[in-house]
Amino acid sequence: MRRRNFVLTTLAAMPITAFAKIKSMLSSRTDKGFKVASGEARFGIHYRMKGVTSNTLDIKISGKDTENDLAVFEQTGLTPKGGPPLHVHPNQDEWFYVVEGEYLFQVGEDNYSMKPGDTIFLPRKVKHAFVQLTEKGKMIVSYLPAGKMEGFFAVTDKWTSPPTKEEIAKVFADHDMQVVGPPLKVS
Repeated sequence: MRRRNFVLTTLAAMPITAFAKIKSMLSSRTDKGFKVASGEARFGIHYRMKGVTSNTLDIKISGKDTENDLAVFEQTGLTPKGGPPLHVHPNQDEWFYVVEGEYLFQVGEDNYSMKPGDTIFLPRKVKHAFVQLTEKGKMIVSYLPAGKMEGFFAVTDKWTSPPTKEEIAKVFADHDMQVVGPPLKVS
């Protein structure tokens, strides 16, 4: 009887052990620290957000490093008086830290003037946009969870001509965002 119970217990545990091994093989969370040098991107790709802005985005921490818990980008702002359309991330919080330049953010119905050293938090499900007020700017941008943002920037980097409003809305929607209004304007 003991042998039978041992065999049955062992057989019952095998799928759990196999599942744990498969899960750990598929896991993409890095278990080793890494450095991304100034001016470099995590995987050597400098995305240009063509069509919405001319900004450059460098992945510093990838969703691939964190099982999609977090993505961090350095955004070099090359679009004075430009920014994304008013939009919503239903599933992601967003955090910005201004390194250089000045920006105006809309978060819900509130506007915030931002300068170097300022931080702003944009909760999920809250409409938001920003506009670059200076000739050049730089921000650190984080997405929690990472979502499909790396894919979004990869798509906008491939645009060869200015997209229509409909094309922009579709790419946003394909990457779990919703365009809800035009970009912010400054005179």
